[in-house]
Amino acid sequence: MTKHRSSTRARRPAAGAVEGLPIVAIVGRPNVGKSTLFNRLARRRQAIVHDEPGVTRDRHYAETTALGRRYLLVDTGGYDPEDDDPMKVGIAAHVRAAVAESDAIVFVTDARTPLDEADRATVQLLRRSGKPVFYAANKADSPGADADAFELYRLGVDRVYAVSALHGRGIGDLEAAVLGGLPEADAASHVAREATRVALVGRPNAGKSSLLNRILGTDRALVDARPGTTRDPVDALVERAGRHYVLVDTAGIRRKSKVAKEGHAVESLSVLSTIRSIERAQVVVVVCDATEGAAEQDAKILGLAEERGRAVVIALNKVDLTLRAGLTKTEEGARDKLAFVPYATVVRTSATTGRGLGELFDAIDQAYASFCQRVPTGELNRFFKEVLETRPPPTMGNRAPRIYYVTQAAVAPPTFVAMTNAPDSIHFSYQRFVVNQLRKKFGFEGAPVRVIYKARRRRDLKQEAHSR
Repeated sequence: MTKHRSSTRARRPAAGAVEGLPIVAIVGRPNVGKSTLFNRLARRRQAIVHDEPGVTRDRHYAETTALGRRYLLVDTGGYDPEDDDPMKVGIAAHVRAAVAESDAIVFVTDARTPLDEADRATVQLLRRSGKPVFYAANKADSPGADADAFELYRLGVDRVYAVSALHGRGIGDLEAAVLGGLPEADAASHVAREATRVALVGRPNAGKSSLLNRILGTDRALVDARPGTTRDPVDALVERAGRHYVLVDTAGIRRKSKVAKEGHAVESLSVLSTIRSIERAQVVVVVCDATEGAAEQDAKILGLAEERGRAVVIALNKVDLTLRAGLTKTEEGARDKLAFVPYATVVRTSATTGRGLGELFDAIDQAYASFCQRVPTGELNRFFKEVLETRPPPTMGNRAPRIYYVTQAAVAPPTFVAMTNAPDSIHFSYQRFVVNQLRKKFGFEGAPVRVIYKARRRRDLKQEAHSR
C-alpha cells in the first residue's frame, strides 16, 4: 500500500465547512452508494438514501469522530462530466469543489458492475488533484463478492477496499486508512460548536439557496430554476462581524397532499430532513417569495418552527423583483397571513443584490438573544405582582384561580412555570394576556414564550408555612 503523508499546506477553509477540521470527500458516479457510506461513517442517518440516481446534489457536510480523531465528511452528487444537463453540470462543479477543498478522498464504485466512463473520468480527476485517494468497491456484501472489486486494479490502483456500506463490512479498515492520511486538526475547530445554528426554510424556489450563496459569496448551494433542487440540508459555517453561524439550507416544502398525490418518495424524505433541521436549529428563517406574497404553505412552515419552540425570522426575498409601491402591501399581507407569530421580525431581502442581509443578521442575533434570555427570579416576581394587582385571573367554572409565584424554568425557548391553585381554570385569554405582558416588559423579540401553569402541591404549602 502506498503511504500518504499528512498534508501541511495552507488551505482556505471550505465554504460552509467546520473551520480547522481535516476534510474527507466521498466521490463517485451516481448510485454507487456514496450517501449510504456517508451515513455509515457519520454514524447517523443524515444524507437521504434512495434507489433513484441523482438524489444527492449539493455538497453535504457532517462532523464525525473515529479512533479518537475528529474530521469533516463531505458527501457529493454523482460525477458524470459527459452529461450536459444543467443540473448535472452543477453537480459536477460541486464535486470538483469538494475535491479541491478536501485533504483526502474516498472514491466509491459499485463492486457488482463493470467500470464505466464516469468511473474512469473520476479517477483521472482525483489523480490530477494530488490528494491521498482511497478506493472503495461498495456493495461487496459477502467475501464471495470481493473478486468483483478487483476490476479497479486495472486502473493502476495500489489498494482496493471491498466494503458494504449497508452492512458495515470492511468499513473499519477503510476508515483507519483514511485517518492515517489526514493532517491534524487545528485549534480553530471548536468554532462551529459555539456558532448560532440557523435553518433557512420555505417553499420551493423561494430563493433559499441563492440567499445562502449570496451570504457566502460563493456557489456553495446548487441553484436551478426548477423547484426541488435542494434535497439534503446544506450546512455552511459563516463568520460575520466577529460572530459565527451555521446556516442550513433546506429542501423546499410543498403541500403534503401535492407530494403524496405525485408520489415523490425522495421529496418526502427531503421534507423529513427539513423538519429535523428545524428541530436542530436555534433560529429558523422562513424565506417567502415577495413576488408571490406569503401563502398558506408559508404559514404552515412557520407553524412547524413555532410548534417546536424555535426562534423565528421572516425574510421577504426577491424584493428587487417587486415594485416599491407594492412592497409595503406585500409585507402587510405577510404580517396578516402570519399573524399567529406577531413577535417575528420581517426583513426585506434580495439574494441578487444583497439588500437586507445586514438587517437579516441583526434580526437573527436579536432572535437568538431572546431565545436564550433569562429573567432573574426577583425581577420576574416583582413584575408579576404588578400584573396580578392590575388584572388578576378571572373566575372560571365557579373557581377563583390564584397565581402564587412564577419562575423561569428554562431557556431556548424561554419557559416559565406559574404555580397556581387551579391550573385548569386559567382561561386561554388570560394565558395570552400573561405572555403579551412578558413580551411588553422583557422583549423576547423573535422567540416563542411558553408559560406552564402548575398546581401547587400540599407539600409545598406546608414547607412555605413552616418557613414563615
